[in-house]
Amino acid sequence: MREDLRPFWVKQLYVSFRAVWIDWFIRPRCAHLGVYATIMSPWYVDISGPNISIGHSFTAINTVSQRVQIGVWGREVGEGRITLGNACLMSPGSRISAGDEIVLGDGCMLANGAYITDSDWHGLYNRVDRDEVPTPVRLGDNVWVGDHATVLKGVTIGDNSVVAARSVVTKDVPANVVVAGNPARVVKELDPDTQRYTRADLYRDPEKTAQQFRDLDRYVLSKNRFWFWLWTLVYPGARRGG
Repeated sequence: MREDLRPFWVKQLYVSFRAVWIDWFIRPRCAHLGVYATIMSPWYVDISGPNISIGHSFTAINTVSQRVQIGVWGREVGEGRITLGNACLMSPGSRISAGDEIVLGDGCMLANGAYITDSDWHGLYNRVDRDEVPTPVRLGDNVWVGDHATVLKGVTIGDNSVVAARSVVTKDVPANVVVAGNPARVVKELDPDTQRYTRADLYRDPEKTAQQFRDLDRYVLSKNRFWFWLWTLVYPGARRGG
């Protein structure tokens, strides 16, 4: 990760601008978007369709080439639903596509390129119509879907479970396990009694956590100089000597 050379006040200006963008362009696309959403480069997030509800302290990390995508394409106008609990994380290129219903519990994490869908979107022989039977997807609390893993229709994943990178989940996954492979199968059991520290724990008091991050930024960026930061934008090689 590159060192942030911005002065604290410059970063705060950017954060304020980002918050205005989220309120003006992103929040109206959602049925509900909780407080303290951190959507990095929010101009690159794609949210479309009705009935999308997201809890507080949502984090989405976007890049120009790897957009976070959340979309509902219901069977009829106004149908279909996506619900994300509090403190969920979506990494670059992760996607959630619902025809009926997808629900993520609190503190779920989607790594780069992870994909969750509740539909095949068409059949093997009928490439026009969807399956008539709804196949909702549900993830419990604190589920981690790894890099470029896929969760397919009708799947339920229990609390605290982990889907390994590039796995394809086609059947239900119990709580407190690690699954891997295509199709995914249980490769490790997790101790349900071991103490955990989850994103939901981190953001249990979202206002307090936001203030802690601001205080950390103030401390880390306090010695940064405006003119040197500006010079590194014009001449990136100056970073090596800074």
